[in-house]
Amino acid sequence: MITEMKKYTFLVLASKYDTFLEKIREAGVVHVTLKAEGMAENEQLADTIVRYEALQRLIEAGAPDQLIAERNEVRQKISATEKEMQRMAVWGAFSSERIKEIRDAGYNLHFFTCSRKLFQEEWGTVVNEEGDTLYCVAVTKQVGDDELTLTGEPFVMPETCQFQILNEHSTNELQADIEALKGLLTAAEARIEAWATANMDAKRAELQELRQSIDWQRVQLSSDTMADGALRLMEGFCPVENTEALDRVLSELDVYYEVEKPVEGDATPIKLRNNRFTQLFEVFTGMYGWPTYGEFDPTPILAPFYLLFFSLCMGDAGYGILLMAFGLLIYYRKLNIEMFEGLGPIITTLGVGTLVVGFFLGTAFGMDLSALFPSIDYLFLNGKVITEGGLQYMTKAQYAASGLEGGYDVAMILALLIGVFHICLAMVVKALCYTKRFGFMNSLSTWGWTLLIVGGISAFVICTALSVPAEATKIILIVIAAISALGIYIFNTPGRNPLINIGAGLWDTYNAATGILGDTLSYIRLYALGLAGGMLGGAFNNLGLMVMGGSTAGATWQWVPFIIILIIGHLLNLAMSALGAFVHPLRLTFVEYFKNAGYEGKGKMYRPFAVNKEN
Repeated sequence: MITEMKKYTFLVLASKYDTFLEKIREAGVVHVTLKAEGMAENEQLADTIVRYEALQRLIEAGAPDQLIAERNEVRQKISATEKEMQRMAVWGAFSSERIKEIRDAGYNLHFFTCSRKLFQEEWGTVVNEEGDTLYCVAVTKQVGDDELTLTGEPFVMPETCQFQILNEHSTNELQADIEALKGLLTAAEARIEAWATANMDAKRAELQELRQSIDWQRVQLSSDTMADGALRLMEGFCPVENTEALDRVLSELDVYYEVEKPVEGDATPIKLRNNRFTQLFEVFTGMYGWPTYGEFDPTPILAPFYLLFFSLCMGDAGYGILLMAFGLLIYYRKLNIEMFEGLGPIITTLGVGTLVVGFFLGTAFGMDLSALFPSIDYLFLNGKVITEGGLQYMTKAQYAASGLEGGYDVAMILALLIGVFHICLAMVVKALCYTKRFGFMNSLSTWGWTLLIVGGISAFVICTALSVPAEATKIILIVIAAISALGIYIFNTPGRNPLINIGAGLWDTYNAATGILGDTLSYIRLYALGLAGGMLGGAFNNLGLMVMGGSTAGATWQWVPFIIILIIGHLLNLAMSALGAFVHPLRLTFVEYFKNAGYEGKGKMYRPFAVNKEN
């Protein structure tokens, strides 16, 4: 839900403006409407922002640029030396001093690589080989203008070979260099850690002071000057529950102010007020964009549907248990992973949902629960919907015993029905929200589409459930369509030329016909992802059983690869399934639901002008 706000307009004597701001900041409940004019041109503010950003980069880096550069330089040297050692490893261990002695004696060493198929023994000696590549050395002696091989023949580097330049150091010597560089790296990191220990708290405090200074300067620049500079006019917003406390502060000041309800077009900030469950999903609302003050908070609807969508995409009760355990470890700080910091509660909640939904879908760690627990197979939604002889549901065992073919998976039908309900709910929300914002007469087109689709589907379902005669059902649907057509084609924009309204209605009809069907079919991904994850989990189980010889009665040594395959396979499947289950429900929410709900998400969060405000 969105907290109700009050709009305040303050008129303050310029001589008392700073005092007024101090009191407002101490109260810490007023969201000041910041003005863009004059901000960029103010040199003092620009200088403070530059200092703030530089200090922020310093804190993020963890040390001054010089120390970071020294550490990075050592890391680069280690990386380069390791690559050189890998290049030199194929030549084996040798003494660089011995090679120098050979060269001082008047002999030259030529190192080259050559294809096995093209190599000839008179070219040199093979010292190593990798696949089809031979690593060779040729020894020559300079005699006059000629360079002769040990056999006395002139040496000519074969065109089919590639000359190699060896490092002056052998692999053993390069390894020693790496160890020395690692010592330098340890020392560089120790200097960074020592600097952070001695300075980081002070730097964070300085950053907070700069943040406060920026806020102060922006608020100072966000007032209008009146009466030749004698008065300052400022606008702000305060939550209704804090207005009494703010009024008490203002009563002690020599300031004139007015309080009114915000109207459409005001830059009213948003403060969400949700229960503990819904608050977990506010992060997803923020990823799309916060609602404007005239909109609705989508989080109370987003929360249960995202939980359901995620659980359907995972579709495995066993993975739900693992997610719960992972979330609890994150929450109790037994497992510290930066990217998951603070997400323990929502991961645990998603795990609980996956456990419940996965159980009813009949899958746990890729195993078929209906086969493991045949006495309660009626609980599992992995059966079929059969249309032969009338619509009916069969469990997996009943379907197998019936000898029937075809039918539709229950999970697939469920995904589509959820999609229809989700889109219908979005249309109802849109109609209610538009009526609140723009009035009923300006929302007739929206109500027309809502009545046509939501009302038509509801009427058909009710008439079918009550066994209403087909002729009566037809009349009801025609009446609904006729009333809807008035809003869609005739009164979609009151006061406008009827012909233009009809044209606009036809265009909306085209968009609806092509859009809503596609939106509904998008929900099939809930079934497809769950099915894919379950099949992949089952494949890993089968692969493990193959190692065991097709049963769990294999030899003792066979249990080791069996367990390794299961652990690695299911962890990999869990990671991939979780990624898909995270992304695709967001897609269904941000595209299908928000589009049909008319949600824009262009609001700004409530950030009061206060002491020690978070960055």
